[in-house]
Formats: sequence, C-alpha cells, structure tokens
Amino acid sequence: MSTTPAALSHVHRFQPATGAALHAPLLLLHGTGGDESDLLGLGTALSPGAALLSPRGQVLENGMPRFFRRLAEGVFDEADVARRADALGAFVREAQGAYGIGAPVAVGFSNGANIAAVLLMREPDTLAGAVLLRPMMPFAEPPPFRLAGRPVLILSGAMDPIVPEDNVRRLAQTLTAGGALVTHETLPLGHALSQMDITIAKRWLAAQELGPGDARSTEWSGRSAGD
Repeated sequence: MSTTPAALSHVHRFQPATGAALHAPLLLLHGTGGDESDLLGLGTALSPGAALLSPRGQVLENGMPRFFRRLAEGVFDEADVARRADALGAFVREAQGAYGIGAPVAVGFSNGANIAAVLLMREPDTLAGAVLLRPMMPFAEPPPFRLAGRPVLILSGAMDPIVPEDNVRRLAQTLTAGGALVTHETLPLGHALSQMDITIAKRWLAAQELGPGDARSTEWSGRSAGD
C-alpha cells in the first residue's frame, strides 16, 4: 500500500511497515533521472518490512528529476544544495507527523546520496543514519556539524568515472570528523549498483539494530544515475 497526501511538500510514495515493524524507516533518495518509485525495490531488498518514504527531487535537469541544481557534472550550485536540503528536511518532519514514523535512515544513490550527506551536515537530527551509494563531497567548505555517533555507510566504486577517489575519501573524513561512525568500502565496480552493494548494505543495516523509533536479491535494476 502507498499513499501520497497532497498536503506534503514533495511528491512521494510511502509504504507502511509490515509485520512487527522492527526496523527503522528508510528515506529513499534517487539519482538523476529517477523518481519516487525508483528505489522502492532496493529499500525492500535492504530492509524487508521497514517503512519506506521515497520523495521525488524537485529540480529538473533536461527533464530529469534531481534533488539540487548543478552547474556542470561534479560542480554543484552550493546555495541551491543548502536550500533544497533544508526543504527536504522539512518534508521528512512533515512525513513523520503524517505517517507516525521515527527518524529514518537515508538510502541515497548518486545525487540522492549527495543530498543525504548534506542533510547529515545541515540537519543532524533529521536522520538516524545513512547509506550513501556513490556519493560525492557536496561542499567545498562544509558547515560545522555534530552527528553524535550517527552510523554512516559509504560504498564507492573503484572504477567510478564520475566520483574521484579523493573526493569520496574527503567526504568520509569530513563525516568522521563531525562525529559520525563511518564505514567506507571501495568496491571493484563503476557508478552503477550491483548485488554486492545490496549484500553489504543489507548486512550493515541489520548490524546497526536501529529500531523504528530510533533518533539516530538479483542485481538492482534502478534506472537513476548521475551526481
């Protein structure tokens, strides 16, 4: 079952938790060209039975939804990044009230991973943790922030043509310096996701033991991509 209340600020889909609802809800954040349906299958694969909240990015680039503007590939409009992240944080709080869910764990791919990283930095209390799949460092100079032990998994690709290795390493170091408990793995992959990502992320999520109220399969075929 999914619902989309018109009163909420982002077009989205929501799937309620099933069963005993033992796991934290997931905030699913698509990559460039994806939409609110794109990562639902991934969310179910990563945390069966968890509630899934999946918004659509509000920026269009050549007709493709994104979560913030970029000036060129890998070059972000940082003012828009901050503004859109604040709006996304407000949406998450709206959804928590509308659906009665706790702080979610963000699962973001590419552009969605980048906006999730910004949420961690600008609104540390919004997320219980994050799985960042092929992220980039979103700010040239990140704001000061304290994450107080929030768990973060970063999965980057050794053969990723979009994300430079030193860039994602700087992101991991920045989040660690801000208090996050960061696990960073570089996989023998490119920018696209694979079963390896799903296996590692699912195991990592299960190990965090984040419940639904915490304040802190085959190859996935999602079509979204781009930073």
